[in-house]
Amino acid sequence: MLVADQSATYSAIRTDLGAIFVSLELSRSTWLVTSLSPGAGERMSKHTVPAGEVGRLLSRFAELRNKAQARTGREFGIVVIQEAGLDGFWIHRVLQQEGIESHVVDPASIATSRRRRRAKTDKIDGEALVRALLAYKRGEPRVCAMVRVPSVEAEDRRRINRERKVLIAERICHVNRIKGLLFGQGITNYEPLRRDRRERLDELRTGDGRSISPHLKAQIDRELDRFELLLEQIKAVEVERRKLIEAQNADTPVAMLIGIKGIGPEFATILFGEGLFRNFDNRRQVAAYAGLAPTPWQSGAITYEQGVSKAGNIRLRTTMVELAWLWLRNQPESALTRWFHQRVERNGGRLRKPMIVALARKLLIALWKYVTAGVIIDGAVMKTA
Repeated sequence: MLVADQSATYSAIRTDLGAIFVSLELSRSTWLVTSLSPGAGERMSKHTVPAGEVGRLLSRFAELRNKAQARTGREFGIVVIQEAGLDGFWIHRVLQQEGIESHVVDPASIATSRRRRRAKTDKIDGEALVRALLAYKRGEPRVCAMVRVPSVEAEDRRRINRERKVLIAERICHVNRIKGLLFGQGITNYEPLRRDRRERLDELRTGDGRSISPHLKAQIDRELDRFELLLEQIKAVEVERRKLIEAQNADTPVAMLIGIKGIGPEFATILFGEGLFRNFDNRRQVAAYAGLAPTPWQSGAITYEQGVSKAGNIRLRTTMVELAWLWLRNQPESALTRWFHQRVERNGGRLRKPMIVALARKLLIALWKYVTAGVIIDGAVMKTA
């Protein structure tokens, strides 16, 4: 039995990169710091830091620098990686302010074992993050997808539409709850969105001719109190959004989008705040960011299309599908609308839903070209002044 000569010891890290590679596994209670330092061989060190203790984290980084310098006689910088998640980007910004190179990775882009039962611990995840960071710094293509961290202003700007969407969802819940309470009494013609909702509540009669019971009426009154508070908050958010739009110039992306017939303040601010504020290199990146890129499956002689990936910004994707349906109504003479009708006609009037998703992808790319390069959408009608 021959044994290979392993007298030469090879390091797991390329010292020409000149860095200490660190991954952060973040949780509500502790942060797991996994590091791989030059001169330490293949062993990764692991230490825990109380969550939120940035000072303790920076002290740990200083210890890693001192140990690497003692082993190699050189000073090394630190490269940190963390997963995008609940903690947002504040840790990334703190590290950058301290002069530390920091990366935020999309956790779904890191390759994992495809076994049915695979071990999953913070220790294993921390080591996987370090390996992904090493491959990324070596320049391996498509090893993982790093998140482009938005600026504080861009992140704050899109909160208006997100808050409004949450408030609208809460309003729908209150309306359905009130209607459900009354439906159980045989009342089906009550609409909480009407201005005279309080007056009409006193006039309602149940299916067996009775007036509403006192406790039921008190419960609905409390529901209406919360419902009217939501209406006031929605109006306040819309006023704030209108002021933000009015403060912009006519050549800004939001103003350009509002100038197209069929696109109002809601769609324009969502399109810009969720996607078009970013810099894309080509149309494929635009479609992929919204999760509207195709997902082919090819293995040998088997080839079929699985549909859109949906691995993108869900708010932008749902908005584009809604806008695609409205585009058919408001822009009937545009080239995109004619393309849609021709494809549906070719399929015998079927497959309208898959075609509307394809239209949403084409429309998003066309709007991106319009706001970035000023390319007018073929046949699109602009709003009159």
